[in-house]
Amino acid sequence: MRISHRGKKEEPKKTYAINEGITAPNLMVLAKDGSNLGVMVTGKALLLAREQGLDLVEINPITTPPVAKFIDFGQFRYNQEKEARLQKAHQHIVELKGVRISLRIGEHDLEIRKNQALKFLNDGNKAKIELLLRGREMQQFGRASEMIKKMVADINAIVPIRWEQDVEKQANKVTAIIAKS
Repeated sequence: MRISHRGKKEEPKKTYAINEGITAPNLMVLAKDGSNLGVMVTGKALLLAREQGLDLVEINPITTPPVAKFIDFGQFRYNQEKEARLQKAHQHIVELKGVRISLRIGEHDLEIRKNQALKFLNDGNKAKIELLLRGREMQQFGRASEMIKKMVADINAIVPIRWEQDVEKQANKVTAIIAKS
């Protein structure tokens, strides 16, 4: 079985030119506290950074002249990674969770599926309700559609929802997608 990483794109890490890696002849230099020290020759700025025990890091290479700052690069990189981890921890990716029913489903089983869909919606995900049609059931699209609409109406009585995809027939399935509004 193949594992697809289709939706997972990693952002490229931002690289910084540090100390001798800076190629620009002149730099707009900022002190550690953010105050502007003016435009300097790169060599002179590098000597000032070394005297203070800091690194000279090119913050914005696009401007003319490029902007560089005196900072402790190890501490700076640590803080950047810590901030990225916090942002990643606080984000929630909405997933599409499926609930399958059939025309012959029992009342209790249908109640379990409704609770399952409610749990998915309360977790912030979308719910896809699928009704599988087999054999002669393929001619019962109207009945299947009504069954899905009744289930969604029952869910809507508990939690307000919105339709992401109306009831559709796809080969031997009747599907609908709902989300919490």
